[in-house]
Amino acid sequence: MTARTLSYGKIAPGKIITWTLLFIGGVAMVTPLLFMFSTSLKTAGQIYDLRLIPAEPTLQNYVKVLSDGRFLRWFLNSMFIACAVTCSNLFFDSLVGYTLAKFEFRGRKFIFIAILSTLMIPTEMLVIPWYLMSANLGWLDTYWGIMFPGMMTAFGTFLMKQFFEGVPDDFLEAARIDGLNEFTIWWRIAMPLVTPALSALAIFTFLGNWTAFFWPLIVTTSAEHYTLPIGLTSFAVEQSIQWEMIMTGAALATLPTLVVFLLLQRYIVRGVMLAGLKG
Repeated sequence: MTARTLSYGKIAPGKIITWTLLFIGGVAMVTPLLFMFSTSLKTAGQIYDLRLIPAEPTLQNYVKVLSDGRFLRWFLNSMFIACAVTCSNLFFDSLVGYTLAKFEFRGRKFIFIAILSTLMIPTEMLVIPWYLMSANLGWLDTYWGIMFPGMMTAFGTFLMKQFFEGVPDDFLEAARIDGLNEFTIWWRIAMPLVTPALSALAIFTFLGNWTAFFWPLIVTTSAEHYTLPIGLTSFAVEQSIQWEMIMTGAALATLPTLVVFLLLQRYIVRGVMLAGLKG
């Protein structure tokens, strides 16, 4: 065996430590998720059996949860709210980001700094103004009341501005010479060039609104407007002894986020990496 072959076979101690820490961290994060799915397949008598694979797995828990009309209503509420807020973010954040990146006007930097400064305000400090606004406008216990705080975000505006700054101005000038108006230029020329940013923003926004708990808990009072996290909480109170039912509901609530992440994770990585390079 040559020295060159031996050199290729060596593994640096630093890599071994890194891989070990990543493996331990991965196990720590995945284990609760696996036990949640495992518990959802157990009967009431097997709940305290810590084996990962149930002795007698059953799908009866899923049948019971899915046959409950409330769960389907909460699921559809969360899907509607997450999709609506995601579409709103993609439209408004990209439009504002494009304006700040490609137009020169008085106060542009001040507006951008003001938008970014909102990132420093904790959500808990905004709850009271949001609630008072919702109460004055009659938005309490409505879908609009749940959605309006997230219809446009400072993070999305910043992300889109960073990407739009990388769009060549020559493309936009050529479109103006051809007679296109600014809205058409933004929609047909600029937007297709920032697809990675749009994909990353869509994923972050959808997942954030799908799992949102604090604000929907405050603004909703009737079960028909509950989102899935809030509904599962009330379900847990009602079914405090039947842990297998609670875990089944949580498992079903987790599936959409897992599917979205597994299908689109490369867009998340690419969008964040490019945003970091442009920043």
